[in-house]
Amino acid sequence: MNHPAPRPLSVAELDLAAPGGPVLSFRPAPGGPEAGSGDVYALVRLRGRPAATVVGTVADGEDPAEVLAALARERLARTAPPSDAERLARNRAETRDESGTVTPPRASVVVATRERPERLARALDSLLAQDHPDFELIVVDNAPRTTDTRDLIARKYADRVRYVREDVPGLAVAHNTGVAAADGEVLAFTDDDVIADPHWLTALSTPFAADPGLGCVTGLILPARLATPAQVLLESHGGFAKGFAPRLYDPARPPADEPLFPFTAGGFGSGANMAFRAEALRRAGGFDPATGTGTAARGGDDLYAFVAVLSAGFRLRYTSAALVWHHHRDTWQDLRNQAYGYGAGLTAYLTATLVRRPRLLPALLARLPRGLAHARTMTARRGETGDGGVPGEHGTHHPWPRSLSRLERRGMLYGPLGYAKARLRKAGSR
Repeated sequence: MNHPAPRPLSVAELDLAAPGGPVLSFRPAPGGPEAGSGDVYALVRLRGRPAATVVGTVADGEDPAEVLAALARERLARTAPPSDAERLARNRAETRDESGTVTPPRASVVVATRERPERLARALDSLLAQDHPDFELIVVDNAPRTTDTRDLIARKYADRVRYVREDVPGLAVAHNTGVAAADGEVLAFTDDDVIADPHWLTALSTPFAADPGLGCVTGLILPARLATPAQVLLESHGGFAKGFAPRLYDPARPPADEPLFPFTAGGFGSGANMAFRAEALRRAGGFDPATGTGTAARGGDDLYAFVAVLSAGFRLRYTSAALVWHHHRDTWQDLRNQAYGYGAGLTAYLTATLVRRPRLLPALLARLPRGLAHARTMTARRGETGDGGVPGEHGTHHPWPRSLSRLERRGMLYGPLGYAKARLRKAGSR
């Protein structure tokens, strides 16, 4: 059955005073064009805090802010109030001194990049505009072919950004190099193709001050553009977003709704928006250098680190208050490569986890029957479509092509082999 190609959407931000309150502001996503008539995807904020997303069609002559606000009020009215546990988790996310001021710990922000100076400059401009009171910014130039990145830092950011070169290719290797160079109590990571919300680093790092057992925090990733069918399709099936409800993952209290925990690392967050307590990440051994983009494993470096930190006994928290806008790849071939890479990264990280932590194998085997049944249910839902679905809500806006599902499965079969190749190459390079 042929389905029409997804139509492009404008991307905007809508801020309301309350779930049923007036509009405080309406503006395009950072760096994007003004939203006019046509389909619009909007982040809904409640007095600045991300709360939901909506999609609406604005007719000629209509006010986009009012059209989206009406949809937002309806959506928020249907949203269940937070549970006691969620309210407690949200309260614990903030530590305040006697004056009521948030006091996040010192942070180091690490951005690994390779030959994308224009995108990197856009990301760095947003990172330098953070409201965090005490942080450093480190760029790791990974296996560069030119001096473009070094020249950019020297020309435009010399006094504000630290440049580090890492000649061994691989995202995990680059991240480990950034960790070695950093001095922050919290180590935050993002990509060179994002625009960070000004409150991103404060929201991502403050939870560590509230919970000494917290090892990792991940945040919300939303699309900066939905201008091509590939971008819309990716976001329709989850993209990188993990929703707006806070979650706290505790290895001492495994979540009942995740039978494969902690091996369901893909649900914890993504590498474009993550932070670790420096002590926890170093105790867990850092990132596995045989994983990640730039290696034969194709990905999985972030997932490996999540499980490594949880396996070391630390907790992991997700908060939508820490927001970055991600520039999705824009072509169909990009999406094909991404689908294959997701599958490969998934099984590569599982292989890496079991190779480096064989004691976890009995736990994985014990969870497999329930986990496979859960996975079959989720896969069945992926092909379903709904009415008026919002990109970012799993499988409800546009059907996921079977060709991409096949590529994901092929990637999953390749992942363990890719990880083995990457380890051999790393051993040979020594």
